[in-house]
Amino acid sequence: MSAARIFRAAGRSIERAARAATASSSSSLARGVSSSSSADADEDAPTTSFGFRDVRVEEKQGLVRDVFEKVAPSYDLMNDFMSAGVHRLWKDYLVDKVGVFPGMTHLDVAGGTGDVAFRVLRELRRAEEKARRGGGGGGGGGGRARDFDPGRVIVSDINPAMLAEGRKRARGRGLMGLNAVDAKGDALLAKLEFVEGNAESLPFEDASVDVYTIAFGLRNVTNAKAALRDALRLLKPGGRFMCLEFSHVTQEPLRSMYDLYSFNVIPALGELVAKDEASYRYLVESIRKFPKQRELEDMMRDVGFKSVSHDNLTGGVVAIHEGFKL
Repeated sequence: MSAARIFRAAGRSIERAARAATASSSSSLARGVSSSSSADADEDAPTTSFGFRDVRVEEKQGLVRDVFEKVAPSYDLMNDFMSAGVHRLWKDYLVDKVGVFPGMTHLDVAGGTGDVAFRVLRELRRAEEKARRGGGGGGGGGGRARDFDPGRVIVSDINPAMLAEGRKRARGRGLMGLNAVDAKGDALLAKLEFVEGNAESLPFEDASVDVYTIAFGLRNVTNAKAALRDALRLLKPGGRFMCLEFSHVTQEPLRSMYDLYSFNVIPALGELVAKDEASYRYLVESIRKFPKQRELEDMMRDVGFKSVSHDNLTGGVVAIHEGFKL
């Protein structure tokens, strides 16, 4: 499908949106993704948000899983269309802030397709190869023994379909294989791993991770505070948590323009490119239900993170939140 056709269709969606209230998006979701959920749940049962709907807590994980099983094959392509490619710059900036070092263990959560992890792996392997050549010390250093174990980059995701896409991409790029060697015949440095797991209780040891990233994933977790608490558990003392997530635009006219685009163009693109409007409408609505920047900072402090801060990008369309385990 040509880009021209896609954006002509997006333009028609904007024209329709000018005559419609954005509140109609909630009823649209009810006609789409929500059909599998029991709306007449017990009033006393605990609930959480799934887009603009409240669902029982035990339902959300399955609903989110269904969404990402549907979008997995076209997830990265849709990110390009939805953000006009800007998501790549946001992820580059995130990885620039990570500060890789030889021998580190990096965990990327909700990172199934590997977009962030592959960037980290590339930088980490460069850092380790430089250290192997003696770049960190004086003198020749070409044949000296390494003073670090190979690092690890772990991709964790709750959705097997997303992990399958990530493994497929990694194999296509020659990134897989624990026994690969470099031109000198030395063992390839940092290793890439894929592990299925729930962000609220990941299958890793306490204090085993140097850096924990989660990009565009925290808003899909049933209990975000539980995921933050588990992230703190996994980090080593001095370890760093970094969350790249769609956030809240506060300035006009960007906010109104962004709302118009999000609620009308993105679902239309989802239908045109992925044949799935409802899933992408959920993704848009989940952004609006996600805590505002200062609220997420407070959540991070509540579970024990220190030196918490955030960095707005593109006027607050996305933000990077970070904190440390001290």
